[in-house]
Amino acid sequence: MIPTTLSTENTPLVLQISPALEMTDEQFFALCQLNRDYRIERNAKGELIIIPPTGSETGNRNFKLSQQLANWTDEDGSGIGFDSSTGFKLPNGADRSPDAAWMTLETWNSIPQEQRIRFAPVCPDFVVEIRSPSDQLQSLQDKLQEYIDNGAKLGWLIDRKNRRVYIYRPQIEVESLENPTTVIGDPILPGFILQMNTIW
Repeated sequence: MIPTTLSTENTPLVLQISPALEMTDEQFFALCQLNRDYRIERNAKGELIIIPPTGSETGNRNFKLSQQLANWTDEDGSGIGFDSSTGFKLPNGADRSPDAAWMTLETWNSIPQEQRIRFAPVCPDFVVEIRSPSDQLQSLQDKLQEYIDNGAKLGWLIDRKNRRVYIYRPQIEVESLENPTTVIGDPILPGFILQMNTIW
C-alpha cells in the first residue's frame, strides 16, 4: 500500500522490492494508473521512486516551460512534445518521467501504436528537469546523465535555487550557465529559445 504522506519535506520515497517482488512492465504501468496523485519512477535496479506532487510555485514553472516548448513544437513541426506526466521505458530498464521532453517525429513514428499507450520504450531526444526546493542536486544530475547514456541528445537541468542551468550532451563535458536570460536548443531543437524570466 502506498503511504498517503511521504515526508514533511516532500522528498521522494525509494522502495526496494526486488528480489521479494518482481514487477513486470504491465504491472508497473497498472500501479502508476492506480496512483495518479504520485509520479512513480523505477530505476535500473528495479527500485520504485515515489515522487509527491510539486509545490504550486514549481508546478507553475513546469507549466511555463512546457508552454514554451509546446509553442515551439507546434511551429517547428518536426517532433512531438510531452509533459511531466509521461513515462518512458529507457534502454537500461529504468522508467522515467522528465518534467518535459521532446522527440523527432521519425522516432515517434517508429514506436508501435500498442506501445505508445503505455510507457514508450524509448529515450526522448530532449529532456528537461526543474529542481524543486526539496530535490537533491546530485540525484538530478545523475538522472540527466542517465538520459544521455540512454540516447538523449540534449538535456537541461534547471536549478532554480542557485539560478543555474546545466546542459548535457553526449560525449561533451556538462556546461553550466549562471543566471542565463535565455537557453538555446540548437542544433537539436533548431530555433528554440527558452525565456528564463518566467522560469526563475
